Amino acid sequence: MQLYSTKAKPMNRRKILIAGGAAAVCLAAAMTFFVSPPVMAQTAAKPDVNLEELMKAGEIPDNVHGKADAPVTIIEYSSMTCPHCAAFHKDVLPALKTKYIDTGKVKYIVREFPLDNVAAAASMLARCVEPAKSLELIDMLYARQEDWAFKDQPLPELQKFARQVGFTEERFNQCLKDEKLLKHVEWVRDRGNKQFGVRATPSFFVNGRRVKGATTIEKFDELIAAEAKS
Repeated sequence: MQLYSTKAKPMNRRKILIAGGAAAVCLAAAMTFFVSPPVMAQTAAKPDVNLEELMKAGEIPDNVHGKADAPVTIIEYSSMTCPHCAAFHKDVLPALKTKYIDTGKVKYIVREFPLDNVAAAASMLARCVEPAKSLELIDMLYARQEDWAFKDQPLPELQKFARQVGFTEERFNQCLKDEKLLKHVEWVRDRGNKQFGVRATPSFFVNGRRVKGATTIEKFDELIAAEAKS
């Protein structure tokens, strides 16, 4: 799995607006998925990170889905140009949503961890749409990742998807020029890396417990059941 360098430079708004797909292709091609043996979760373990700190949001609220007082919270750190993040959103998240998020058992939080400027742009768009449509746009972009993430000119394709959730051309351009939003996305990424040890995407925490190994629905079943019992 591609590691995120702690020395990464801040995202550049101008580069986001003209981001080329070639760089994204290099990053995506470099990523391999390390799968360790599944860790069986019979009882809830102590959190791997300070749960109180992990749950704190920044100036802009977290992208939250599900019941606010759900007993289990899953936090995902992901990059919109990461193929393994796309696979999770296509193959695992639908079952997780049906079984746990929609039934009030899990609160699900998506946090940005862009590995490149194209991913940062897509994350910003997901923040600019109304909250009820945010996850819809994220899932749509992951489902059609090949159509935009690795193109020489990704923005026209991103704009097509943005229109489907209500963006006008003016709103699209305003979003990608929002310096405060860009800095927040960068802050979320850097805090995840430095404070919580996020090194690759996707990375997950279940009630502060780091998910290790393959992120299958069966793995989440075990972790959620253990947390619910506690």
